[in-house]
Amino acid sequence: MSAPASGKQQDNPAIPPPPLVRIVTRIGPIAFLAWVLAGGLLTTAIMVFVRQVDPVARALLPTPIPVDFGETGVYVALPRVLSTSGEKEISRNVVFQTENSDQSRFEVIIYTVVKFDSLFGIASDHGIEPETLLWANEDVLGGNPDMLEPEMELIIPPVDGVHYQWKAGDTLEKVAKEYEVAVEIILNWAGNKFADLTNPVIEAGTWIMIPGGVGEFRQWVIPVISSGDAGVSPSLYGGGACSGSYSGVGGSGSFIWPSPMHEIVGNDYWDGHLALDIRSGEGVPVVAADSGVVVFSGWATGGYGMMVMLDHLNGYHTLYAHLSSVVAGCGQSVGKGQTIAWGGSTGQSTGPHLHFEVRYLGGFINPWYVLPAP
Repeated sequence: MSAPASGKQQDNPAIPPPPLVRIVTRIGPIAFLAWVLAGGLLTTAIMVFVRQVDPVARALLPTPIPVDFGETGVYVALPRVLSTSGEKEISRNVVFQTENSDQSRFEVIIYTVVKFDSLFGIASDHGIEPETLLWANEDVLGGNPDMLEPEMELIIPPVDGVHYQWKAGDTLEKVAKEYEVAVEIILNWAGNKFADLTNPVIEAGTWIMIPGGVGEFRQWVIPVISSGDAGVSPSLYGGGACSGSYSGVGGSGSFIWPSPMHEIVGNDYWDGHLALDIRSGEGVPVVAADSGVVVFSGWATGGYGMMVMLDHLNGYHTLYAHLSSVVAGCGQSVGKGQTIAWGGSTGQSTGPHLHFEVRYLGGFINPWYVLPAP
C-alpha cells in the first residue's frame, strides 16, 4: 500500500466581492448612504450651473418642452440638436417667408384725406411710392400733389405701379409698352385675376394693376418771372401777378432757410413735387432766402394760394406759397432774412406749412442743394 503523498493540500482561491460591497463593508452602510446623497446633490448643482453659465454645455442638457394635454401642462425633456462636425457654427435668425409674403393685399383702398396730410406721408404710410399715389388719383389731383385737401378721397393701389382702367381697343402688348413693363408682369400679378392667362379677355372699363409701370408727371406751376419783364396775366396766374419792369438788389447765391422751423412736414422734393413743404404756422414769419426783387405778390392759381416770388438777379428764383398774407409788394427789393410774408394754409393745403421752390435759369432744382443743413 503506497504511502500518501506528502505536502499541504491548497484550497480554491476566494472570489473578491464587488467594489460596491467592499465600499459598504469598509465605510459602513450609513456612511455609504450619506455619500450617495451628497453625490446626487453635487451633480444637480453642476447641471444647474452649466445651464445658467455655459451656453455650450447648456445646449447638451435636456430642455423641458411643454406639451398640452387638456387643462394640465406636461413637460417632456428632449435633447437639443448640437452639431458634432467640429466646424464653426453660424447662428442666424429664422425668417418665415413664402414667395408672396411681402404682398399683403391685392385690392385698392379708399382713403379720406385729413388735415395735415401730404401725398408723401400717405404713400409712406401705405408702403408705396408717392408717384404711384399721384398716378392713381389723376382725376382729383390733376398731377399736382399740392391739390390735396381734407375730405378728398384717394385711391391707394396695393403695389407700386399704375392703376389703369382698360379701354376699348387696348391690348396687353400696347398697354405694357406704354407703361414700360413686360406683358408677363401684368399677366402674372395675382391681383388682376385673369381667368385664362393664355388668352385673357379684359372688358373695357375694367381696372387692372400694372406693377412697376411708369406714368406721366405733369404739374401746374407758376412760370419763372423775370424782374425785367414782370408783366404776367393776372387772369391766368392770379391776382398777385406783377406788372412792369423792376430793378433792385441781387442775391449772393448763398441761401438761408425761409422759415425758423427747419423741418419737412409734408412732401419732400421728388419728381411729382418740385419743392419742399417746410414746417410753418399761422403768422410765423417767412423770410427771403436770399436778397432779390419781388416779381409776384398775392393770390396765385394752381393751388398755391397766397404767394411771393423773388428774382435774385443771378439766375435764381425762389417761390413761397400757402401764405396767410404777404408783406413785400411788387417791385420791392428785399434783403436776405427780411420778412416777406406770414405763414399760413391758403390754396390747396391740408394744414399750415411753407411750400418753397428754388429755380435756376428757368429750371427747378432741389432746395436741399442750396439750403444749409437743418
